[in-house]
Amino acid sequence: MEVATEVATPEHVEAALKAGVDYLWIGARSSANPIAVQEIATAIGDRVRLTEHRPASPDRTPAKTILKGILIKNPVNNDAALWIGNIERLEKTGVPVIAVHRGCGHQPCWAMAHAVRLARPDIPMLLDPSHMSGDAKKVPELMKKIEELGLDGAMVEVHCRPEEALSDAKQQITPTQLSNTLYLTPTRFRLDTVSLPCFGSTRGTNASELNWLRAEIDELDARLWETISARMDVSRRIGIWKKAHDVAPLQPKRFQQLSEQVAHFAKENGLSADFAQEVLKLIHEESLRQQ
Repeated sequence: MEVATEVATPEHVEAALKAGVDYLWIGARSSANPIAVQEIATAIGDRVRLTEHRPASPDRTPAKTILKGILIKNPVNNDAALWIGNIERLEKTGVPVIAVHRGCGHQPCWAMAHAVRLARPDIPMLLDPSHMSGDAKKVPELMKKIEELGLDGAMVEVHCRPEEALSDAKQQITPTQLSNTLYLTPTRFRLDTVSLPCFGSTRGTNASELNWLRAEIDELDARLWETISARMDVSRRIGIWKKAHDVAPLQPKRFQQLSEQVAHFAKENGLSADFAQEVLKLIHEESLRQQ
């Protein structure tokens, strides 16, 4: 069985390679620091060069390549350019690089991953549904995105007893749950190794590009509805205050102020003024109903 481990410093790299680890991965917090990534890349590159110049064994067997791959997660901040820069730093080691998309703050951040995919379609990309969701119940649904977006596989947190995990317990699934999830996934995944590229039958097709764009829309829509829901919560609190102070729910001057703000925003952002006003009208009517 091949083994991977996370590294954050050159010392970690040295210890992992001495232990015979097959893959290294760099986490999101380290990925947010390009200096740290460069230090890790330099340590890996130095070891690769040392291995390449090592004499063959007495039976003429060539020196073994020390690493099969480096997995680099996206930065904790939504920064596609930084992620691409990290990929380029690691490529100079001569070791295959694999991108791992884990989202930002339990949000998908599909636009960032899409930008990296378009810029570097040659780099395999895995999905990390565990960190993306922070919720084990959401992992199976997110796994469907691998097929839809033409991704190359997944990096999933699995624990025999998630409730006893020392960290990230809420986002870990059991081996049985993983097996069931993979069985229900259209693409059949290999459980024993990371072999790239191996998945994503829609990778690079027009269908996968459309699905990337739809994923961005879905994420924006979710934020939109969350914002509207939060606005209605404030409206209900305003209603409580108005009732306590004998103030009428409808305040024409306030609505006029909102209307002018929306008109200015629509003009500055290339939106139809009529559309913007219609949306404001619907939101305002529901706000009054909530009050």
